[in-house]
Amino acid sequence: MTSTVEPQDLRIGMFIHLDGGWMSHPFPLSSFKISSEEQIQTIRSLGLKKLRWSPERSDLPTEPATTAKAGDEAPVPEAPPQEPIVVISSAPEDPAARARRLAAARAEAEAASLRVCERQYQEACRDLRRVNDAIGGEPERARAGAQALARALLDKMLIDAELCVRVLGEPVGDRHSAHAINVTVVSLLLARALKLSESDMADLGTGALLHDMGKIELPDRVRLPHDDFTSAEASLYRDHVGFGITQGRRMGLAPGALLVVAQHHELADGSGFPKGVTAERMSVGSRIVSLVNYYDNLCNAATPSKSLTPHEALSRMFAQSRNKFDATILSGFIHMMGIYPPGSLVQLSDDRYAMVTSVNSARPLKPHVRVCDPTRDGRALHLNLEECPDLGIRRSLRASQLPARAAEVLAPRQRVAYFFDVSATPTVEEQL
Repeated sequence: MTSTVEPQDLRIGMFIHLDGGWMSHPFPLSSFKISSEEQIQTIRSLGLKKLRWSPERSDLPTEPATTAKAGDEAPVPEAPPQEPIVVISSAPEDPAARARRLAAARAEAEAASLRVCERQYQEACRDLRRVNDAIGGEPERARAGAQALARALLDKMLIDAELCVRVLGEPVGDRHSAHAINVTVVSLLLARALKLSESDMADLGTGALLHDMGKIELPDRVRLPHDDFTSAEASLYRDHVGFGITQGRRMGLAPGALLVVAQHHELADGSGFPKGVTAERMSVGSRIVSLVNYYDNLCNAATPSKSLTPHEALSRMFAQSRNKFDATILSGFIHMMGIYPPGSLVQLSDDRYAMVTSVNSARPLKPHVRVCDPTRDGRALHLNLEECPDLGIRRSLRASQLPARAAEVLAPRQRVAYFFDVSATPTVEEQL
């Protein structure tokens, strides 16, 4: 049950819900417990007349003396994962029962975190589609929309907390928006890890969102690269970069953002296009976006059967193509994504099959995994390998190598989509 409260009656400890959408406020989550007066002032500056809060999830010494009153029940946004509901018993608990409760709490926290990320991803794709729709007829509005979306993503990332890269469920909507959001999110996370300036990150984000906008002018047949292109089709495909530069100038993009659009297919060894420039003539933002764009195209190939798993894509980039990328940026990318990036299918050291669901760059060799456990009757088990010192990853797998039961439980993605989380799924053992 939620109640309504007026902004002037907010208090520290209230668990509030901001229903205007993830991009409409500067907080990492849309549902959270107020922890400071600064947060209260920020909420009041949003211009809301009333907002919802959850008394049972709040931490107040007494009921607030406010004008809040019970309102009509509304769909409650998914609870953030850091506070799983816990039932406390005064009686000694059977170890097996505690283990089951712990697994249930972890699964609940993981599912809630995933739902929040997927909703935010969908909102970002929606806003990007609006930007793309405006490029032809309202270029200045499109520029403002792209800058606002990049700024919103950046505001969520520039917080004093660890962020993890999370793989989502099968992405919905058009491939163009999904690819652009993938490239933008991962590029901004990498730029954050490499400590780029805030202004450079803002330009990078805008350019990454718009890097393929020149494809709007291409026929559908050549919007995605195919091995059977004729020489004329291949040339037309490469022209999308020039079309994007022209659009970017019409929009009045900042030089840093325009360089990302112009150089997102250039490579450090000079083998890219359209100019064949080397790393020395590429901006840092362009080098980052070029690498991430290359990686996402390997994971989400134009022909799905030719897509690589995230682990295969990263391995190929390092083993066969490392000269194509800035060495520092490639090293930072591998550190951030881990040896087994989110979405990788793996076999654990105890022979169970699993999917990597999220990676925290502070612990890249110990990701969070979703495990097919034969003892759980088709229900996946969520594990943080950092908390399992005797358990590790033995090898990477392709989807075709999974046994039928494991494939059913893990449900490998046909397309890989990434977003970011404020932190990995919490250590629920400490809260139980």
